[in-house]
Amino acid sequence: MTLSRRLFLAAGASLALPTSIRAQAPRRPRLSRTLAAASRHDQLRALVIAQGGETLLAEAVRGPAPDRAVNVKSVSKTIVAAVLGAALDRGVVPGIGTTIGEVAPRLIPPGADPRVRDLALEDLVTMRAGLERTSGGNYGAWVSSRNWVSYALSRPMVADPGGRMLYSTGSFHVLGAVLAEASGQSLLAMTREWLGRPLGVDIPAWTRDPQGYYLGGNEMALSPLALLRFGEMVRRGGRHDGAQVLSEDWVRRSLQARTRSPFSGLGYGYGWFIGRAGNERIALARGYGGQLVCLLPDLEATMVVTSDATQPARSGGYFGDLMRLIGEVAVPELRSA
Repeated sequence: MTLSRRLFLAAGASLALPTSIRAQAPRRPRLSRTLAAASRHDQLRALVIAQGGETLLAEAVRGPAPDRAVNVKSVSKTIVAAVLGAALDRGVVPGIGTTIGEVAPRLIPPGADPRVRDLALEDLVTMRAGLERTSGGNYGAWVSSRNWVSYALSRPMVADPGGRMLYSTGSFHVLGAVLAEASGQSLLAMTREWLGRPLGVDIPAWTRDPQGYYLGGNEMALSPLALLRFGEMVRRGGRHDGAQVLSEDWVRRSLQARTRSPFSGLGYGYGWFIGRAGNERIALARGYGGQLVCLLPDLEATMVVTSDATQPARSGGYFGDLMRLIGEVAVPELRSA
């Protein structure tokens, strides 16, 4: 079932692509005004847009071809959130309120705050664990540590669990490790089996921590066309090619804003930022540097942007430019397409 207006309103690694995905790229560019506007941004690398199930635009603006894998940075968080949804759909974990202490107690390090044991999967996927962040200026020390899970769970509590959003890749890395413990499979194996296989894409290994857990929340590499396939699946209520990849219930709950980013002001659900571009409601998977998967449910459209992953994309800079590209250029053109 397509992610309908009703459903959205209720909600408020390197990737090798098969020929079937590569063949989606149109031979001649459409949405010419959007492409021209995108080309003026030196940081932008590729742009892919689909509407009504048809790929209207798939262009390498100044980077690799749209079927080539690139580092999607924190868009990886949205992928890991989808793996959580698949785990819940399969009963691998009993519910979103399941705690670390219930399914993965051996991950809790000695000396951790006693509240760590009661952190729920929902606290991790919404980045409301309350633990000091491992992102931003703390990222280097975290990934230089001997045990990434233990380091993240040993941080001091700086907010109440389940309270405000503290953007932290460590929360998603812990989530991936908890799912690995609960399932007996690696995050890579789960991603391949539950997302890669039904979507028809191959997902090779990506970064692992010193204990062998795959990095949850960063450093996956996917092509723009693969991101489009993932985004379209979510936009269609979890369906792809006649198969239910994620339950419609999970998709609906994922797109409900449960907290708010202190940086962008956007709402945040289960791995998706929720807001507006112009007058259009959107859901965003967002990664450092300007990696985006943008769902536009009222227009039955999905838009993918990849960018230079070495440069920042702040709300007052390039990310703001991308939001204007979507809301002021792409949306009007899609309405008339």
